[in-house]
Amino acid sequence: MTPRDFLRRFGAVAGDEARAEFLAEFFTARGEPVQRDEEGNLWVGTGPVAFAAHLDTVLEPRTLTFEPDRWWGPAVGDNSSGVAVLATAWRRVPAEATLVFTVGEEGLGNLRGARAFVAAQRPEAFVAVDGYLGNLVTRALGSVRYEVRFSGPGGHSWGDREAPNPAWALGRMIQAVQALPCCERSSRSVARVWGGGAINAIPRETGLALDVRAVEAAQLVRAEEELRARAMEAAQLERVQAELTLLGRRPAGATATPDLKACAREAARQLGLAAEEGVGSTDMAAAVEAGVPAITLGVYRGGGAHTEAEWVDPASLDQGVELLRTFWGCFRGRSLG
Repeated sequence: MTPRDFLRRFGAVAGDEARAEFLAEFFTARGEPVQRDEEGNLWVGTGPVAFAAHLDTVLEPRTLTFEPDRWWGPAVGDNSSGVAVLATAWRRVPAEATLVFTVGEEGLGNLRGARAFVAAQRPEAFVAVDGYLGNLVTRALGSVRYEVRFSGPGGHSWGDREAPNPAWALGRMIQAVQALPCCERSSRSVARVWGGGAINAIPRETGLALDVRAVEAAQLVRAEEELRARAMEAAQLERVQAELTLLGRRPAGATATPDLKACAREAARQLGLAAEEGVGSTDMAAAVEAGVPAITLGVYRGGGAHTEAEWVDPASLDQGVELLRTFWGCFRGRSLG
């Protein structure tokens, strides 16, 4: 089956379990044993080099729209195309490789699938299959996500006008997040805000969810310390209570070996691609955290990731397959030969 044939059938399948079941049937029909774990990961093969594509999506997949040069639909690229390329890259899984399809990469999944797989299977090298052709992620982008809640007694907006108002603390906290360093090697974002009810009432509770990312682990440590201090300060100044809840943490760092980088660049060169090493947030971070050599290879062309208007160039999936095969031929010869 070609990656395009696979994506035509797989692209509209919604839900981690249904997508894993699709893959289980696909590999079983090829006569290849499938293994699964409690997290929901699925893999085939027993080799020491893991190729990983995540099953989960930001938006729920729906029926795709097909045009000659573009296929449209939520999640058609990230990461349905990555799954399609990896699943069809070889007629049989190479003896030295394992193909793993993970869960929990997107959103607040906190890399739970990749972390569980790496901890249990202990691969010798890890190649995430995710993103656009030509992108070579050699450094994991770290992140920390928090929910911050401010609470007070509430009251009538006139009768209790001198009462503490959690909204003022929320405003101070948003300013504190905005004041964090940005945007060369770090970023910060307030993703959600909430609070209040009636227009004539002082809210009893307000809150926000924030995301801070950085290239270096030390940057994340400093940002986290600053955020905690500013939340407590805002609560004290506005005479309300503050509660911080950690939503997730991803490690920053790099473990890509010279062989991984050289073979990724060589595979891109043979396809006429301008390979660019960069920083990204993918399943490879779970391997980096465990000290396993890791890299991420982009395998399709497209745009609009994480939107309803996401699209891919279907012909690029064939290039993605060739990229993986060429990379594997190089890396196998250098590191396993």
